[in-house]
Amino acid sequence: MMLSSRLYMLLLALSTAACSSGESNKDPLFSAKFQNEKRVGEEAITKRQLQDAEFLVETASRKMELLEISQIAQRKASSPNVRSVAQNTVAQLTPHLREWQTLAQQKNRVLPSGLGEDQAKQVGELTARNGAAFDQQYAQLLSSVTAAEVDANDDMTDDAYDGDIRAMAARQLPILKELHTAGETLEDQLKP
Repeated sequence: MMLSSRLYMLLLALSTAACSSGESNKDPLFSAKFQNEKRVGEEAITKRQLQDAEFLVETASRKMELLEISQIAQRKASSPNVRSVAQNTVAQLTPHLREWQTLAQQKNRVLPSGLGEDQAKQVGELTARNGAAFDQQYAQLLSSVTAAEVDANDDMTDDAYDGDIRAMAARQLPILKELHTAGETLEDQLKP
């Protein structure tokens, strides 16, 4: 089946962007989005279904980043409060990520196999810090990434085409809000 000209242009633009940025074509986030767009084009499904696929990729990616930084914080944080929040984050988000992975598999969608380039850079910058600077950077990252997760999941509780995605976004939203509040509280506590 032929791809629509609009989807073809989108795929062409994405592949051009990947080629021009050198290593971008190795970015797991880009790769998952590209594979899903290709599948969506082959299946001739709607723009809203493409939005669902992009949401699956982005929410899984943010959860992987949150898990990564929280696992690092469990080992490296100097503050017991930071370690506690990090432990809670890992405990809460590990099953959430598994649920998204299962749903993506059921929907024949691809999720990233690792962190995107920007996320990997943020994790690297966090890892390079020590002591109070590490704790502050972790709290800031936790707060900003969970804010993006809350916004995206809140939007998808209404906007998702797929009822399973709508339901899961709604089910996970309260925990994401709690984690965001915890990140903001840590940020306030750790301000110099």
